[in-house]
Amino acid sequence: MDTFLLYLAIATLLFIIISGVELVTGNRSIQFLKEIFPINKSPAPKVSVIIPARNEERHIEEALQSILNQDYVPMEIIVVNDRSTDRTGAILDLMQTRYPALQIHHIKELPQGWVGKNHALNYGAQHAMGELLLFTDADIVMHPSTLSRAVNYLNEQRLDHLAITPDIINPGLLMEICVHAFSLCFAFFAMPWRVSNPESGKFVGIGAFNLLRSGVYRATGGHQAIAMCMVDDMKLGKLIKKHGFKQEMLFGSQMLHVEWYSSLGGMISGLTKNTFAGVDYKITIVIFSPLLLLLIYVWPCLGIFLTDGITQMLNFAIMLSIFLLGWDAARFANLRQWTVIGLPVGILFFVYIIWKSTLTTLLNNGIYWRETYYPLAELKANDV
Repeated sequence: MDTFLLYLAIATLLFIIISGVELVTGNRSIQFLKEIFPINKSPAPKVSVIIPARNEERHIEEALQSILNQDYVPMEIIVVNDRSTDRTGAILDLMQTRYPALQIHHIKELPQGWVGKNHALNYGAQHAMGELLLFTDADIVMHPSTLSRAVNYLNEQRLDHLAITPDIINPGLLMEICVHAFSLCFAFFAMPWRVSNPESGKFVGIGAFNLLRSGVYRATGGHQAIAMCMVDDMKLGKLIKKHGFKQEMLFGSQMLHVEWYSSLGGMISGLTKNTFAGVDYKITIVIFSPLLLLLIYVWPCLGIFLTDGITQMLNFAIMLSIFLLGWDAARFANLRQWTVIGLPVGILFFVYIIWKSTLTTLLNNGIYWRETYYPLAELKANDV
C-alpha cells in the first residue's frame, strides 16, 4: 500500500505540473474584453439582442436597463417572456411603455420537442433583423461599452462566434468557494484557449454572452438543431465549431456580471438539472471523473496527514501546486484569490452535484425543470 501511495503521489504531481503549465499559459493567451477598444466603424453592423426570461423578476429590470444603456447603435432588443408565473411579464410590459422600441413577446405554451429556454431563444431569433445576434440571459448586467467592444473584437478578428465570461456575484463565502472550484474544473475541461484552433475539438459557449453572425446561426440550424439540449450555451458553441466556423472566448471581468445563483440550494438545483447533460449523459464519465477529482484535489490533502516520508512531502507539494494554480486562475474569473484554501471542499461539492445530477436524472428517467418534464430518451436523441 505504501508503494502504491508513493506512485500515486508521483503520478498526481506530474499531472498537476503538466496540466498546470497549460492552464497558466492558456489563461494568459485569452484577452480581457476591457482591454478592447469600442468600435469606431460607421456604419456598425446591426445587433439583435435576444433575452429569454422565465421568472426573472428579481433582476430583469436592472439587466434590461443595462442593455438599453449600451453605447452601441444600431441595436434592437427582443425579450421573450417564457411562461413566467411571477411579475416578469408585468415588469416587461411596464418597461415597454417607457421604451416603445423594446420588442416584448409573451409565450404561453411550450411546443412538444423543445426545452423551454431553447424555444424562447429560437423564437427571438426568428424575429431578429440584425446582422449579428447576441444571446444573453435575463440577469446579466453589462457595462455600457460591453457590446461595442465585443463587436469590434469580433470584426477585427473575423470571428463567427464570440463568447464572454461574466463576473459572478456570490452571496456567501461557501458559494464563492464552490464557484472557484467550478471555474477551475471548467477551465481544465473546456480549455477555452484552444477553441480558436480549427484543429482542436474544444469548443465554448457562455449563456451570459454569445455573440454570433446571424448567417452562421441560420447555417448551423441554430437552437432548432439543439431543441432538447439542456446545456444550450455550450451546445450552441459545439454546433458552431462542428460546422467549421471560427470562435473565441474573452474574459469579461468588470464588463458584465451576474448573480449566478441566489443561494446554495438554488445552485444545487440548477447544477443538478444540467451537469449530467453537460457530459452527454455518459455513465463512464460520471463514474471516473469524480474519482479523478477526488484523487487529484482531495486525497493529497488527506495524504498530508495520513502518510509520511517522501509520500507525505509529495502530497504537500501537490496541494501547494494546486493552491498556487487556483490562486493564479482566480484573477481571470475575478474571484478573491484566498478562497482557494477551500478548494477541496468545493471539489467535494462538485462531486456531489455530478452524482446527484446523474442519479436524479436516471431515477426520474428524465429531467424536471421549472414545472416541465423532459424525457431522458428525447434529451439523448438530440445530442450534437
